[in-house]
Amino acid sequence: MARAKKEAALTPEERLQAALVPDWEWPHKLPENWCWVYAPHIFDIEYGKSLPTKQLSDTGYPVFGANGQIGFYSEYMYKQPQALMSCRGAYSGTMNKSLPYSYVTSNSLIISSPRGLMGTDCIYYLFSALNVSELISGTAQPQVTVQAFDGFPIPLSPLAEQQRIVERIESLFAKLDEAKEKAQAVVDSFETRKATILHKAFTGELTAKWREEHGVGMESWEQCSISDVCTVNPKKADTKDLPDELEVSFFPMPALSEIYGEITDPQTRLLKEVRSGFTNFSEGDVVFAKITPCMENGKSAVVGKLVNDIGYGTTEFFVLRCSDRLYNRFLYHLVRDKLFRDKAKAVMAGAVGQQRVPKRYLETYKLNLPKFNEQLEIVRILDGSFAKEQQAKEAAEAVLEQIDLMKKSILTRAFRGELGTNDPSEESAVELLKQII
Repeated sequence: MARAKKEAALTPEERLQAALVPDWEWPHKLPENWCWVYAPHIFDIEYGKSLPTKQLSDTGYPVFGANGQIGFYSEYMYKQPQALMSCRGAYSGTMNKSLPYSYVTSNSLIISSPRGLMGTDCIYYLFSALNVSELISGTAQPQVTVQAFDGFPIPLSPLAEQQRIVERIESLFAKLDEAKEKAQAVVDSFETRKATILHKAFTGELTAKWREEHGVGMESWEQCSISDVCTVNPKKADTKDLPDELEVSFFPMPALSEIYGEITDPQTRLLKEVRSGFTNFSEGDVVFAKITPCMENGKSAVVGKLVNDIGYGTTEFFVLRCSDRLYNRFLYHLVRDKLFRDKAKAVMAGAVGQQRVPKRYLETYKLNLPKFNEQLEIVRILDGSFAKEQQAKEAAEAVLEQIDLMKKSILTRAFRGELGTNDPSEESAVELLKQII
């Protein structure tokens, strides 16, 4: 109100000069028919309404708060879409756009241009492109206040150019979204593809051609329990005669990557520090996490080279030591199979958050076991297939990251006049500003 009274006392030329950002404060140069304007002279910026929860009713209308849609209808409703900026909490400064017939809470700022200088879509894309970090204040509770927009420069282009910018952004984004959908499908189907390959491996389909070439039939496969061909939690190695200061390998749970199924961050400790109270294992053993959520996430690995041939780790590992009938990497793929882990999850016991797979589940688990040389062939195929699948997934994830970066680049270039949409013959945005003022 005070600002409005102060501006009313100014002449039109004085009001224009107060709205325009002087050239020494320009963040960067714009096309000749654009101009830099302080935000309060273009936009009305206001908080949404405090949420009257006693009037909240489930009638299907969306409510927009600090991070997008959070609920349903209240009597304070915006019939047209609004450009919103989250103004409280961790998402402060991020943009959203409400749906028609939406309620907007006081956790969002509504940014509009009732004087016709900019449409809602253009406002949404513009503030998505700008660096609004300087608008955010507070650390424990970050926020963006209405007052923070004082002195904040906005690039203003002619109205026709604004429409072209929005159309170009949406056209480019549509193509990127199509590519993103395809890349996301590759990522989302990764586990399904792995499960399909493993199913073929453990039913004999994967090596059908190999058996034909080697004159072997499915009758060579033997049904047995894991305990028939593997020792679950073998006795600890006898280290009483070894020096306390001997260095050994140590693997806490975070050392094991559920993504790659490998021990990616091994540690070295002194024997005296780990001799008691930890799980002992040897090179070639398969370790399998038994506690939630590590088990469900697939934390399993084949133990590799150990410091002084001795290894210890968390007690939340099962140690599986294969007999000469079972190839350790065949067992590794079995316990990494989602089907195996889903069945293990169904029999977990213990308090919530501390549930564990019982040892008996592993010991009694039934499997169809091919001869050792066919196990080798199965593992060879699986390792090769999974390496390719992992590469495909990582490539798709890289595409997703690149698409997000490309969208940011498009937005930045759009409001610098660098998308090839500007018509220099159009009347300057300064003239538009003069008409409004």
